[in-house]
Amino acid sequence: MTTIRIVLADDHPVVRDGLRGMLAHAPDALVVGEASSGSAAVEVAGRLEPDLVLMDLRMPGTLDGVAATAAIAARLPATRVLVLTTYDTDADILRAVEAGATGYLLKDAPREDLVAAVRAAARGETVLAPSVAARLVGRVRGAAADALTRRELQVLELVAGGATNAQVARALRIGEATVKSHLLHVFGKLGVGDRTAAVTTAIGRGILPARPGPR
Repeated sequence: MTTIRIVLADDHPVVRDGLRGMLAHAPDALVVGEASSGSAAVEVAGRLEPDLVLMDLRMPGTLDGVAATAAIAARLPATRVLVLTTYDTDADILRAVEAGATGYLLKDAPREDLVAAVRAAARGETVLAPSVAARLVGRVRGAAADALTRRELQVLELVAGGATNAQVARALRIGEATVKSHLLHVFGKLGVGDRTAAVTTAIGRGILPARPGPR
């Protein structure tokens, strides 16, 4: 079993204590550091090079969670950032993803959902809280943009074949942040919150061909 090394970045000690307690129940998760500000998160991540940073968006100091996410994504491409916040506005979601966040969860997430999201984010998968996915659905439907673009379909086809975000980026010669942005639009258009559901839904709707089963 591979251990996921995690840094907690939140300005409230009680929140960090709660997260540490929740993650203690996952045998493959290990909290290796904590930070109470965006600048501290960048410093701690740079020193420890964790697999994942759980990042709050609103923190004091010169760097908020979005700026800290961008700095970590630029300096440590192997470290994933999973946003964990109380804010779910469209602007917050898009800013975080554009900065390089792998996923976006809300602080009221049940423990099992948090652990599942940590594992998925550590694998490089884009994960969204259900309410965040619902907001994207509303945004996309409001724009009357139900059809996947050619690029979104290319991304989804590669994901269906088992490619990670990094592999999709290399195959299409685009950045990982762009891949994540395309996936968010795919999630919104299909009304789903993760990669597996997107592929399953796309196959069910005939957008992607059905994958052959085992012989």
